[in-house]
Parts: sequence; C-alpha cells; structure tokens
Amino acid sequence: MRVPLSWLREYVDLPATETGRDVQAKLIEVGLEVETVEQLGAGLKGPLVVGKVLTIEELEGFKKPIRFCTVDVGMANGTGEPQEIVCGARNFQVGDKVVVVLPGAVLPGDFAIAARKTYGKTSHGMICSGDELGMGDDGSGGIIVLPPEHEAGTDAIELLELVDEVLDIAVTPDRGYALSMRGVARETAIAYGLPLRDPALLDVPAPNSFGYPVKIADPIGCDRFTARTVTGLQPEARSPIWLQRRLQKVGMRPISLAVDITNYVMMELGQPLHAYDRSRIQGTIGVRRAEQGEKFTTLDGTKRVLDAGDLVITDDRGPIGLAGVMGGANTEIADSETDPETGQVRGTTEVVVEAAHFDAISIARTARRHKLASEASKRFERGVDPQAAAAAAQRTVDLLVLLAGGSAEAGVTEVIAPTAPRTITMPADHPDKVAGVAYGRETVVRRLQQVGCDVYGQDDLTVTVPSWRPDLAEPNDLAEEVIRLEGYENLPSTLPKPPAGRGLTERQRLHRRVGRALAGAGYVESLSYPFIGEGVFDQLGLEADDPNRRVVKLVNPLSDEEPALRTTLLPGLLSALRRNDGRGSHDLALFETGLVFHPQDELKIAGRLPVDRRPTDEEIASLTAALPVQPRHAAVVLAGAREQAGWWGKGRPADWADAVEAARTIAREANVELIVDQGQYGPWHPGRCAELKVVVDGDIVSVGHAGELHPRVVKALGVPARTCAMELDLDRLEQARDGELRAPRISTFPVATQDVALVVDKEVPAAVVEYYLRGGAGELLESIRLFDVFEGEQIGEGKKSLAYALRFRAADRTLTVDEASAARDAAVAAAAERTGAVLRGA
Repeated sequence: MRVPLSWLREYVDLPATETGRDVQAKLIEVGLEVETVEQLGAGLKGPLVVGKVLTIEELEGFKKPIRFCTVDVGMANGTGEPQEIVCGARNFQVGDKVVVVLPGAVLPGDFAIAARKTYGKTSHGMICSGDELGMGDDGSGGIIVLPPEHEAGTDAIELLELVDEVLDIAVTPDRGYALSMRGVARETAIAYGLPLRDPALLDVPAPNSFGYPVKIADPIGCDRFTARTVTGLQPEARSPIWLQRRLQKVGMRPISLAVDITNYVMMELGQPLHAYDRSRIQGTIGVRRAEQGEKFTTLDGTKRVLDAGDLVITDDRGPIGLAGVMGGANTEIADSETDPETGQVRGTTEVVVEAAHFDAISIARTARRHKLASEASKRFERGVDPQAAAAAAQRTVDLLVLLAGGSAEAGVTEVIAPTAPRTITMPADHPDKVAGVAYGRETVVRRLQQVGCDVYGQDDLTVTVPSWRPDLAEPNDLAEEVIRLEGYENLPSTLPKPPAGRGLTERQRLHRRVGRALAGAGYVESLSYPFIGEGVFDQLGLEADDPNRRVVKLVNPLSDEEPALRTTLLPGLLSALRRNDGRGSHDLALFETGLVFHPQDELKIAGRLPVDRRPTDEEIASLTAALPVQPRHAAVVLAGAREQAGWWGKGRPADWADAVEAARTIAREANVELIVDQGQYGPWHPGRCAELKVVVDGDIVSVGHAGELHPRVVKALGVPARTCAMELDLDRLEQARDGELRAPRISTFPVATQDVALVVDKEVPAAVVEYYLRGGAGELLESIRLFDVFEGEQIGEGKKSLAYALRFRAADRTLTVDEASAARDAAVAAAAERTGAVLRGA
C-alpha cells in the first residue's frame, strides 16, 4: 500500500516538521512494515510552468515527425514573449494547455534543461510528459495536456503536486484494513496520540423501497449489497488533476472520471466499488453462484469459463461481473466520443454504483482459480469493513455529483443479511501473561479502545470487535494489539538459564561430527529446500510401489510444482550439482544432512497448543504423534575430477568407490562397522551400486545405498555423466552404535600379518566375507584389507578367490606365531561356516 504523506495529513494533523522518515519510524513502532519512503520530486527545480500552445509548425525531412511550437508561458520567461520549443509528441494541438520546463530548470534524475539547437531550430525548453516529471504513465502516451482553466505561467510544480513523500507499506494478510488511507490514518493517529478525522463518517440516507432492484441468492457469499444511482453525468467531464495525481501516487493509472472516482474511494476507505453503465443493465441486479461452465467476458477482454464456486453479479441476461474481482465488459463505462459532424460528446450519462461485502474465502479462491488478482480481490480476501459499504457508496455519489455534474437519485438500495457483533471475553491480565509485562487493566482497556473496540467489565473484559478488524477473533489477538501498541521494543529480553552440565545431545554431536568429517574430506555443504514434485520419482527411476513415493503433501505449498515434502535428499543435491555444473564448476563434491519426511500410517490431526502456559507432556506427545516420521539423512553427490591433474600426477575422476568411502567416513564418526554389499536400487547403476548395511540388535539392516547413478537417471536429471551419489539414514546408523566413540589406542608392540586366500561363489560379496572374517578373528584383529580378487580355470567355474591381509596386534605383549595363526584360523572358520568359503589350495 502506497501512502502519500500529503493525503495522510488530511485525516491526521501531523506536526508540520514531521517527514516521511519520521512517520515511517512511528508506524514501524506500532507494527506496520513500512519498507521504503519514496521522495517524489527529489532534485526537481523550476521554472516549470503551464503553457498555452500558440502555433505548431511541422518540420519536414526527418525520420520521425517533429514539430516547432511557440508557447505562451506568461511572464515565467521574464519577457512575456512566446517560447520557441521543438517537440516530437503528437497528442496536443494549438490552444491546448501543456506543461513547459524552461532553461535553467532541473528535472528528476539530475536532467538539466538548457537552450539547444536541434533539427535546425533552437529549442528554449521542453514540453513535458508525465514520465519526464516522475509522475508515471497517465495513459495519454505523450505529453501532459491540462484542463483549459489553468492560466499560462502558473507554477506547475505546485499545480501537479510533484513534490511529496510516499510511504510504501507491506501489508500482511491479517491487516487488510491497512490497504486504505483510512486504515493507515487510524494507525498514524494512534502512534502520534492525535485525533482521527474518519473519512467514513458521512451522512448516509436510509435505504428505501424505490432504489435500484437487487436480489441476493447467496447471502453467505454476499451479506451486504448497496446500490445507488447517479444520472445526468457529463460524458466530457475529466478527472481533476488532484484526483489523477493521488491515484498515480498510490500506483494506479487514471482511466476515466467514473472509474477514477471508484478507485479513489477504494483507496480512501478500503471498500472496493464498481460502477455499471445503467443503460447496459437489463433488469434486476442479482448475486448468485455461477453455473458450472458458464462463460463470461471480464473487463480485460478475456473470455472466462466459470466454476460453480465463483460468485457472480448478474442481470436478466446473465453475469455482468465476477464478484469482488473484476467487472464485466458488457456493462463497462463507455469512453467519451465526440461526433465529428455535430461536435456532441457521447458516453455514459447514468451509472449504478455497487458497494458490496463478499465472503473473503470465496473471493480468494475465485481470484486464484482464474489467476486474476485485482486491487478489489486483494482487499476482499484480507477482510473489508462491511459497515463501510454505505459510506463508500455515498462518497462515490458525492464525487460524481461534484465532478461530473450528475444528480443523485433518491432511491437507496441496501440488502443486509442479519449479523451480530463479534464479542470476545478475556481476562484483563491476559496480555500481561502473554508478554510477561504488567500492563494493568487501564492500559489494556485504553489500547483496545484506540483500535476501535468497545470494552466492558473489570477482571473479565467483554470486548466488542470493530467491523474493520476481522482478524481479531480470540484473546491472543487482543493481547497482540495491546503489546504492539505498547511497543515491541519495550518487551524485556530475558535469556533462558539452562542448568549446569547440559550441552549438545549425543545425537547432535554425531550430526556435527559427520558434517565436519565430510567437509574435511573435500565435500561442500549444500542446503536445499525440503519441497519436491512427485515427478522427480520417475526421474530417479523408483518403482511404483517404492515407499519413498508415499509423500506428505502441503495444503498451501509455496509452489504448485513442488507440493510435497521430500523423502530423499538426492533431488535437492542433484539440482544444486546441475546448477553449478551449468555455471562452469565441473569438479563437484556436495553433501547435505537434513530431515526427510514420511507419512504416518494413520492420519492424525494435531491440536492447538496453549500460549498462556507450558503445554502438558500429554499435549506435546499428542502434537508429536500427529507429525510425519522425520528421520535425518546424510547424502553426497560427486561429478568431475576427484583428484586434480598436475605435475604430481594425472589425477582421477570421481567414481562409485568415492561415494562408498563417504559412507565409511560417516560410519567411522558414528563408531559403527559398515557392511558394504552389492545392491540394486532406483537411481543407481545396477552393476555399480553398493547397499550399505549395519547390525542393529543382532539383525543386519539396510541404511542406504552408494555408487554411480544410472545413465537414464543422469539424462533425466540433466547432471554430468558418471555422476555418483550416496545416501544413508543417520538415525538408523546411530542405533547401531557400539558405545561411545573412543580415541584409538596406539600399541608399542609389533604387528603380526597373516594373509589368507578364500575361494567362494561369485555371487558372495567380498564385504560379506570380510564381515565374518572380522567377527571370527576376535579382539586381536587390528585391520583387514582385501588386496586381490582372482577368477580363472584354476579356481573353478562360478568361483572367485579373495585374498585378505589380516593385521593382528596385542596391546600388552608381542604376539606369538601360534596366537596369530590361531586368530587367523578362527577368522577363516567363521567365514567358511557362514559363506561356504574354502582356503585356496586346501
């Protein structure tokens, strides 16, 4: 909402010394988000005057039409002689009044004006357009043509109100009343402690039976409809300069007098209005729901297919307006036209003014359904004061009579669905409890009365909410009003005091260690949004029954293309990798740790927790039970070179082994023995995919996968060829922890190395054999390493030989050959029992 300071001063007697910056600070103190203060006319310096065009000479021989004009500027040039000016605009003629800037002046943007020779003539100044003066587009497409009553030589800076300050306020959805000068003026008056001149306090005639006929078929969608009729309008009447300038300052373009007046009243009172050409309405005006598939053309010329949920304004023919959003082309106010033969001006001479109150949710859905956001819908969906409809209609009628020479008909139509005032019961000390500040009853009552509430009672207050504040629905809303008006900056800052000995949980420590370990291994952390579209599962190649396809969908997503919460970290990481690769960074290693989300088997609705006390354990447990399952995952993606080439060597590209090693790095930080097995899943290449397993309570469970992505997935996601990835479940990994992570003990005794070569079936993974060798070797085993894999005729068909180096060491003695051999034999026996391994050569 753009708020000109000059307009604001009409409703609040601000001190003359107050600047826009001062008002901005005051409004921020009471909770309005004033983003900027625009200085209109900054750097503007006259002379800038009204001029009358005396002669126009068309200059020939140039690529574009050029005119050499003489303009009467009165005594503004010091001589009274006509001013010679070269101009390329075509939208004016001899006798028109225009805006002229003379040599020595400076226009916005530090554009100095001087006499200069151009197109073979000397131009002493310039005839100005709205854009050149910082006024914005006035719809003329050329220079400004003023009404004829202004005298030549009149100061145009003051006439056009070019110097002003405009506050730009970001209005939050709960503060719809601030989308009007009336609402902002009320907040300004409260902030300064000054009285408000409410523009809605008008003498409004009572409704009678001879107003324009209106029939409401849906009183829930439209609970109030006011109609007034004005006749005898002068089609040639134009919006006065002050009206046009106010509309321009609030960001609207002047169109025609009747439309400008309805827009002006909307910005003034916050009540959207619509003016219908009475001659184009047939029969009774009605309000109903649209018929499914019904067609209707709006003012923007678009033919729309309506939905059964849309609320429409109708006459006997059908829809004439999309209620609360946009009017129809079939009852549009006609532009004035002059008959070239008779000189008679034709146009709309009779209008019906509509001021109604519509259901906020219905209007919001209609605007989004048709992708048709308008100034009217923006206000209705945030809440409009229903009591302001009659005053807004009266204000519109008064301006039409004053500026267009019309006559207001005596008939007044007002259809109202009965409603009761909204009341809220609240303990007088409730704001004190919410804020932790002792405001006292008097302060609470005074602040609520300032926002328009009627307050009764002593210890328990009965508060009647004003009609313009639909956002005030419960005691906490009233407490917020008291707190914001008393000043958020006055709330005490009290830091919590945790008891001694408490710090990060072991789970938090693990997550931090994982992040530091991956960063130390050369990965860069990438944080992505937790939102995905379900189409990404097809790109990842997941099966139709894959559990990761079951998602938690958001009711009101930030993007319709990503309406669900992620079940895997890979889409966000691969998107970041694709973006960086597209910008020239081809050697990439990214990681992320974060939550993924899986729906509960049974949908539960969470209750609202209280804010005036600590929730009970049962209430917190109920809230937690309704949340999705949210395990924490860790994932990495790699592409390009893992080791750079240089004088030290050729380097090497990232491959599946790097992804597996990233998983091992994480497992070491968790003090967990990771089992790496051959696997096949979704996005990974079936021949280059490792399944990551751990032992939890004696059972081997899968915690993730690592390896090279499938070429089809690489192509679908647009990532570099041979991209590798890893993802595992940190929470499952934590469950497999073998006690606290301990620093390694370094033994001073020598190591005993034993090599074994085992023959197993080709299908038996080397990692499984290693797992059982490690388990059978006992505590003396320090490390185990696979150093050779052999397949050939000597081994036998369908067999392979796996050679391992086993290192044994004792912490308190030098091992004997018999001890090392016994440990080796125990390891071989365990592997033979569980995998069918046989010592090679045995």
